[in-house]
Amino acid sequence: MATIETPREVEQDAVVTLTERAAVKISALMAQEPAGEAEVLRVAIQGGGCSGFEYALGFDRGATEGDHQVRMHDVTLVVDPFSAPYLRGATVDYLETIQESGFKIENPNAVASCGCGHSFQVAEGETPEDAAGCGSGCSH
Repeated sequence: MATIETPREVEQDAVVTLTERAAVKISALMAQEPAGEAEVLRVAIQGGGCSGFEYALGFDRGATEGDHQVRMHDVTLVVDPFSAPYLRGATVDYLETIQESGFKIENPNAVASCGCGHSFQVAEGETPEDAAGCGSGCSH
C-alpha cells in the first residue's frame, strides 16, 4: 500500500519558501561554518540598492523574538517582522548556469527590480526614505 505524503503544516503558512535546489546549496554552505554559527538562514530586506530595497541572505545562530520561522528541506528559514510583509510569498532558489550562479529570490511583491536582481521596488509609497537611487547598489 502506497503512502501519501502530505505537506508540512508549517510550510503552508511560510512567509518565504525554499526550493530543494537552494536547500541543498544552503546545507552545504552551513556545514562549512563553525558549529552553532549557522543554525538558520535569515532572509531579510533592507533599504538601499538600485531599486529601493535589497535582499539580505545570511546565516544566524537562531530565530529571535517575533521572527517568522519555517523548516523546509531540512533548512530552517527565519524572517524578521519588518521584512515579512515585503517578502510574503517569495521563493528562494539557487541557479547554476554557464553564465552565472547564485541565489535568486522570486518576489511577488516586487513591482520592479534592478538588472542584477539584488534590489527591488514595491508599490508606490512603500519605499523607505533612505533608499538609494538608481545605479548606487549594483556592481553587476
